[in-house]
Amino acid sequence: MGQPEMQPEGPPQRGRDGEGGAAGTRPGDLTGRTFPLGDWALPAERLDELYRWVERGALDTAAWYLADRVWKRRGAVLLRGGAAVGAAAGAALPLLDLSGAVGGVAPWGYLALLWAVACVAGDRYFGVTSGWMRDVATAQAVQRRLQALQFDWASESVREVLGPADGTASEAAERCLLVLRRFSEDVTELVRAETADWMVCFRPGPGPLGPHAAAAADGPRPDGAG
Repeated sequence: MGQPEMQPEGPPQRGRDGEGGAAGTRPGDLTGRTFPLGDWALPAERLDELYRWVERGALDTAAWYLADRVWKRRGAVLLRGGAAVGAAAGAALPLLDLSGAVGGVAPWGYLALLWAVACVAGDRYFGVTSGWMRDVATAQAVQRRLQALQFDWASESVREVLGPADGTASEAAERCLLVLRRFSEDVTELVRAETADWMVCFRPGPGPLGPHAAAAADGPRPDGAG
């Protein structure tokens, strides 16, 4: 006896609070979510509810990183552009002053070089460009794993509906729960790894993370950080 078809139909549903979690909107903090409770007397409906809960969490996580990258991308473009302009001006102005084409501009060239160094230092200190790249990479990794989950879930549904039932209904339910659990752990590990990288960027010294910092890296970071 196998389980009925569990593959959700149609586009991903909105959350219970009505928020879509699409890219461009700012979801809430990456905190834990209440595990949905339900009646296992109807295992197919229960598994479908859990799938939607897991899928919604992954979509919200990807949307959080995509939204977080927006201001970092703008800041990175401004800082890197300012560094390029400052370096170019710092090289050109002293040459113009030396050649006599424009007099008295050499000090401004030195200020322009100082501005370029300040832009580069600010970018590295605040982790703007690196944070932007981490956000994009993490969002893409979550989306890739979500796509793999969707195909795995469809395969489980097709196997139960079209092929001969593989084991009992209890074994089929456990197999589906294992797929969801592995995916949730994979997404959690992606967030943990990105948070650890973010903490390393702001670490004051080259030594290893302390026990409190290492423990904090195991959980999601607050909104707006990274």
